[in-house]
Amino acid sequence: MKCKLLILLVSISGLIAQASTQPDSSDFVPDGVFHASIEGPATDKNGYLYAVNYGVEGTIGKVSPQGEVSLALTLPKGSIGNGIRFDQKGLMYIADYTGHNIWRYDGKQLQLHAHQPLMFQPNDLTIAANGVIFASDPDWKNRKGQLWRIDTDGSSSLVEKDMGTTNGVEISPDQTRLYVNESAQRKVWVYDLDKKLQASNKRLLIQFPDFGLDGMRTDAKGNLYIARYGKGVVAKVSPDGKLLKEYLLKGEFPTNVTFSQKDPSLLYVTMQKRGAIELIKL
Repeated sequence: MKCKLLILLVSISGLIAQASTQPDSSDFVPDGVFHASIEGPATDKNGYLYAVNYGVEGTIGKVSPQGEVSLALTLPKGSIGNGIRFDQKGLMYIADYTGHNIWRYDGKQLQLHAHQPLMFQPNDLTIAANGVIFASDPDWKNRKGQLWRIDTDGSSSLVEKDMGTTNGVEISPDQTRLYVNESAQRKVWVYDLDKKLQASNKRLLIQFPDFGLDGMRTDAKGNLYIARYGKGVVAKVSPDGKLLKEYLLKGEFPTNVTFSQKDPSLLYVTMQKRGAIELIKL
């Protein structure tokens, strides 16, 4: 009897261990469809997903809600996109890290929105309800970074310099907070935003003990979803800095995340090296 009970307990513990290592995501776009440096996911109001480097660098791919992929546009020669965001009007903005540019695309015409030669390399973007953009600007070689504000006329100003390797950036749903993380330092910072979107009162929200941080988004309740590069998870963090959950991914190197505008229960994750997109159904 003891022997049978022991076998049963071992079997149950094995099943629990197996269940705990099952990914919370599934493949939405399979390996190799995008370039290994895939980044910048964002969805439009119809639920179509966009990501940079479709097949080759310098392109942007468009993915239907059913997972069918096509070429959306090709950036000018020498430009490579990173973060993508849509504003309230449905205009797409693209951080071009090689050209030090922010491009604007209306679905037909690509226009230069901002050029700032003092940027190291614009990396990720977030857009306020009034169209003001905040851009992270990492200096990977020196483990440093900056944070920029880009107004609707394309003019840019530094929010802060001499930071760590700034990467993911996001505004809270109520427009009162600005978040930015530092990849190498594994820190997430939060600023207060006033009605004119001036940032102040910077403070540490959370620091992780290991692995890197990449792109991030907030849900409707203000929780942050952060791509944990090298750990293969998306971390859910509350507005007061508590780690609520880690969603296990199939791949190890998530670069960014985005919610579907049409169905906020869908969280898309771009996977570097695999050139794939994973989907978490929340």
